[in-house]
Amino acid sequence: MRILFIHPNYHSGGAEIAGNWPPAWVAYLTGALKTAGYTQVRFVDAMTNDLSEEQVRDAVASYAPDIVGCTAITPSIYKAQRLLEIVKEVDPKIATVLGGVHATFMYQQVLGEAPWIDAIVRGEGEEIIVDLVRTIGQGRWPDERGKVKGIAYAVDGKIIATPAAPTVKDLDAITPDWSVLEWEKYNYIPLKKRVAIPNMARGCPYTCSFCSQWKFWRDYRIRDPMKVVDEIETLMRDHDVGFFILADEEPTINRKKFIAFCEELIARDLGILWGINTRVTDILRDEDVLPLYRKAGLIHVSLGTEAAAQLKLDRFNKETTVADNKRAIGLLRDAGILTEAQFIVGLENETAETLEETYQMARDWKPDLANWAMYTPWPFTDLFRELGDKVEIFDYEKYNFVTPIIKPAAMDRAELLDRVMHNYRRFYMQKALFSYPWAGSGERRRYLLGCLKAFLKAGFERKFYDLGKVNYWGPQSKKKVDFHFDPKRTRVAEGGTDWKAKHSRKIKGDVQAQIMACGGGKEQLDQAEIDALAVAPPLLPKAAGEASVKVTIE
Repeated sequence: MRILFIHPNYHSGGAEIAGNWPPAWVAYLTGALKTAGYTQVRFVDAMTNDLSEEQVRDAVASYAPDIVGCTAITPSIYKAQRLLEIVKEVDPKIATVLGGVHATFMYQQVLGEAPWIDAIVRGEGEEIIVDLVRTIGQGRWPDERGKVKGIAYAVDGKIIATPAAPTVKDLDAITPDWSVLEWEKYNYIPLKKRVAIPNMARGCPYTCSFCSQWKFWRDYRIRDPMKVVDEIETLMRDHDVGFFILADEEPTINRKKFIAFCEELIARDLGILWGINTRVTDILRDEDVLPLYRKAGLIHVSLGTEAAAQLKLDRFNKETTVADNKRAIGLLRDAGILTEAQFIVGLENETAETLEETYQMARDWKPDLANWAMYTPWPFTDLFRELGDKVEIFDYEKYNFVTPIIKPAAMDRAELLDRVMHNYRRFYMQKALFSYPWAGSGERRRYLLGCLKAFLKAGFERKFYDLGKVNYWGPQSKKKVDFHFDPKRTRVAEGGTDWKAKHSRKIKGDVQAQIMACGGGKEQLDQAEIDALAVAPPLLPKAAGEASVKVTIE
């Protein structure tokens, strides 16, 4: 069996301004396939190599695969659909497979729009892809495709979802094949080093209404910290990786295991720098061990402070206070760790005054970096449904955190973009002139100057925030800004997914709605509860909210 994985060529001017990120999904799937005996696996990174449709077509034709698979987040879904259409144009006999978070939840719409996709993998794919490839390789496809758990497909216009596959029971047994990637292509601009994105845990014990992570992974599982460090050491030795970011939404949830992870990095004296995203409350909780985190190489922490206006914090069910955010940033700064404050802007109640407030808060808190991201309601979350007609744009290619999806009542989208750029210009001009050049010496100063270089490079190339594509050149160009929304894309009918998730955690009444994550929250799981979550058996299909029910659409 010849298997070809392709990463779709999608760009938005967001996180990619810091460099090219290695697609970890292909390493994990390739590792699972090779462990199962399927060794003829090739990968084409159309995004990093910026391949045209013709170049993708040539790559498929030259390899002549039996199966082609790709993944998609919400903004890249149309690129992924088109990519698999090209595959069928090359050879209709090639089996086309799509995975990822968007297809997992929106499989009905995806298969309705792209009937050339033979199967959608729903949820984490290591075990599902092996079963699917085995079924195809043994000639049992398509007659026995209904026996493959965790997929969706179309039959004569009807959409079928098979019973959900169990989550991966033992994360430590997964052996990713990182050699499938072209490592010379994955460089982190601020440090001029190769970058990797390993993960320590999957899932999240919190259930935020705006987030998809806990829904996708279904239950919270964490790896042995020593195994994670083994993987990092392998990435350094075999692929010259010099910086990594933990892929976890919140790697500090399990304080005990995160400390063990840091202690193991220190014991091995690897000398590698790394970064994480985490919650404000975790930083406040860990005040006593922040110096240990820095000693282990942690140099960059991105905090989901979300919004300066307390009104907006409450909207997101995040009861952190402005004072908590400021204190967390101060604690990290005192420990020698760079801080990045994340602000969510562009809700329906956004005004010029609230945007100015975020800037003033950024000045007051003194983070090293600040990021203003446009509010992007994932179409498969509870909050998306709650927003109702406030969501007017259903062109998912623009759901990228840089394009205004929600139109504020008090301003148009072009003005919103302009005010956000005004915040960026002022914040980084002040940092460039009065902060970064005098930010001490050694790693901290080099890192900050490297971040400034990445911003300047992206700005000069007009790639930052997709400014070149939308024709924004400054305040004078507001009337010429065009976000190129596709008006043909409309809201899909409700009931687009039968996938539900539960946690082992027992929650009663209204408590569920008050659980917060990513930016803050007063609730903090104690270590005993975290340990119980980490060792709880994975959820089986029936436990996952009757996800085994077949769905058919006329």
